[in-house]
Amino acid sequence: MQKPTLTLPSIKLLLTLLISCLVIRLLSLSLYPLMDTTEARYGEMARIMFETGNWVTPMFDYGVPFWGKPPIFTWLSSLGFSLFGVNEFAARVPHLIVGFGIIWLVYGLARDKFQSQETGLFTAALLASTVSFILLSGAVMTDTALTFSIALSMISFWQAWHHKGKHWGYLFFVGLSLGMLSKGPLSIVLIGISLTIWLIPNGRWKKLWKTLPWGYGTLLFLIITVPWYAIAEYKTPGFLDYFIIGEHIKRFIVSGWQGDLYGTAHERTRGTIWVYAFIAMLPWSPVLIWQWIRSIKEGKDSEESKDGFGSFLLLWMLSPMLLFSFAGNILASYVMPALPAMALLLAHLHQQRPLPTWLYKIGFITPILLVIMVSLLHFDLVKKRSEDKIMAVWKQQPEATESDLFYRHKRPFSAQYYSSGKAKHRSTDLDTWLPSQSKAFFIVQSVNDQISDANWLCEERDRTQKEALLFCQSLQKNYDFNKEQTPPE
Repeated sequence: MQKPTLTLPSIKLLLTLLISCLVIRLLSLSLYPLMDTTEARYGEMARIMFETGNWVTPMFDYGVPFWGKPPIFTWLSSLGFSLFGVNEFAARVPHLIVGFGIIWLVYGLARDKFQSQETGLFTAALLASTVSFILLSGAVMTDTALTFSIALSMISFWQAWHHKGKHWGYLFFVGLSLGMLSKGPLSIVLIGISLTIWLIPNGRWKKLWKTLPWGYGTLLFLIITVPWYAIAEYKTPGFLDYFIIGEHIKRFIVSGWQGDLYGTAHERTRGTIWVYAFIAMLPWSPVLIWQWIRSIKEGKDSEESKDGFGSFLLLWMLSPMLLFSFAGNILASYVMPALPAMALLLAHLHQQRPLPTWLYKIGFITPILLVIMVSLLHFDLVKKRSEDKIMAVWKQQPEATESDLFYRHKRPFSAQYYSSGKAKHRSTDLDTWLPSQSKAFFIVQSVNDQISDANWLCEERDRTQKEALLFCQSLQKNYDFNKEQTPPE
């Protein structure tokens, strides 16, 4: 049993850092809009789910199923809408609560492993003050639920491995199930990479069969996972082929994959995931690298313990980078599942080679950055990729409820969300649709565009730097209406 370290930052400092990160992030959720493309897109899917009551299939648009991801991200935000109404706070807060759950899991493992609540608090503060973790945890995305699922399985495996209770073995399979409902087989692949490489040395694999309740655990996994996949395929045939083959094979091996039904592939140079990892782990990535340099200079490694805890954490942390090093279609958020392991590994390395406690005050960079970032967005001091302002003006127009709403260029997801699904796309070529338009309409178009049609009178109602909101009425219809009201001579 390891003794608690005496060189950790004070409990007061750790609590201040942890609470400031969590409270500031919580308060920030309603202070800036859902922005294109990810948050607004997923927020709109959740809004449609909440509006239609279809809790099985996330919808990309009304009547258009979204096969790209399993439903937990929409369930979370839809639940928020049902509790708090349709707004930014409601869309984001369930995801942040899941992030709090990840911090709790990490705290619990560190406390049990090092027999120290102070070390548990230290680890929790490290994770909460990791910039990308606290930002992504409060965003409408799939990655927070995936990270929770992987953390639950990995921590449960470690506890089951050390006979901490039978329930940990079942929680391992619960984590796998939640991962399948969060982002699909990717969760099993990441967990499999970590555990397979860790189990090979020293004959650890021989103990595997007795560690987990494979029979009942697999049954539990199937009971939780299979019903939604089966119902989803039944409701919208073709889902399994697109999601399993397209999203998990073609997207992975085909750079610039063109089969994406819902967006564009994110083509990146292979290996970029390591750059993303360094950025995602700030402000702690330089500290982590420095600890490794110290280890190399001393001719030691992260293990230095018979139970293999250091290598367990290292492989858990590296698994996303190892997998996505070969992928061309990646996002910076793909690193998020590594962050709980990073915080635990930093605590583990600090136990072996303590650093000056003042160094960990750099964690306060995170709440300061949060305040700056949210202030810039809230007060419109930086450009936002969101249509919230122009849609707010549209809602205030007296004709809004009785008129159509069109986007003459590509309709942003945020326009669909903030118009409650009313905004529709129309071609920039007016001749393709305007002659058949019979109803008054609002249209958002480039400030350089014009509507030159003798049959329509358009009045500008709002303008941004790049867009103008116009209200258009048919002159012919107005004329006919007035003529009908004129008494005969």
